[in-house]
Amino acid sequence: MESSVSRPVERVVIATRRSRLALWQAEHVKHRLEALYPRITVDLLPLSTQGDELLEARLDKVGGKGLFVKELETALAEGRADLAVHSMKDVPAVLPPGFMLAAILAREDPRDALVSNRFTSLDALPANGVLGTSSLRRAAQIAERFPGLRIEALRGNVETRLAKLDRGEYDAIVLAAAGLKRLGLEGRIRALLEPAASLPAAGQGALGIECIAARTEIDRLVAPLRDADTDACVRAERAVSRALGGNCAVPLGAFAQVIGGRLQLQAIVAAPDGRRVARAQDEGATDAPESLGEQVAALLRAQGAAEILAALQV
Repeated sequence: MESSVSRPVERVVIATRRSRLALWQAEHVKHRLEALYPRITVDLLPLSTQGDELLEARLDKVGGKGLFVKELETALAEGRADLAVHSMKDVPAVLPPGFMLAAILAREDPRDALVSNRFTSLDALPANGVLGTSSLRRAAQIAERFPGLRIEALRGNVETRLAKLDRGEYDAIVLAAAGLKRLGLEGRIRALLEPAASLPAAGQGALGIECIAARTEIDRLVAPLRDADTDACVRAERAVSRALGGNCAVPLGAFAQVIGGRLQLQAIVAAPDGRRVARAQDEGATDAPESLGEQVAALLRAQGAAEILAALQV
């Protein structure tokens, strides 16, 4: 039986970035909606974002994660699109007024992945080996464990990063496992980095649907796509980031899991060189994820996170 919404909706337009991964994610949501509502037409509106165009600049130097969502939010505000699909790790911790996260879908693998043509693990990389990553979070955690590695910036979409590795510009690179798996590139993964070794970014592996807060018919339309456990986990992780002013300039990891009906959250803040690290964890009720995130952020401050963050502003 076709699901119903309170107001008739005949067509839905999904705003998405143009990268192959972003299009896969938008197509995934499109197919889910078409299965739920066979009578509704679902179209994609591919857009180029500043984050996709500034391929050689470090994100923390040119505006942060918001560069990947601004053009999509503009399309929502102007009525050219009804919803936008994002990788949750790319969504700033604070949304602009008038926007809302209508749904967070079930999570794919949240871990980081090592990709290399020569080496099967971080331990196998030689002293002074070159490792590429776009993430200060990944760089800081890897530098803490392997101070001898040369960690260099790596920008571009998944295919561009893999091409740079294949040209020999890096001995290894680190990417999100979820993106590789969604693109059918799981075979490129040489090792999955467990959270104890590389704590993921807030929201990593999860897809989110954003819409205008006043569009209650869209909120109801996507409600069946929500995954309760992933929603609680991602909202807890984002609360840590929000409490600490998290952005691309902050090497911050946050990862939550629902275990035994309780929400367990761990987080890390590290200096970019990995020499100063603050870690914290706690657990709480699944129906109060933001409170748990704020508690863990407070524990991080008690472990010296404020001093680490202050040093980044110098």
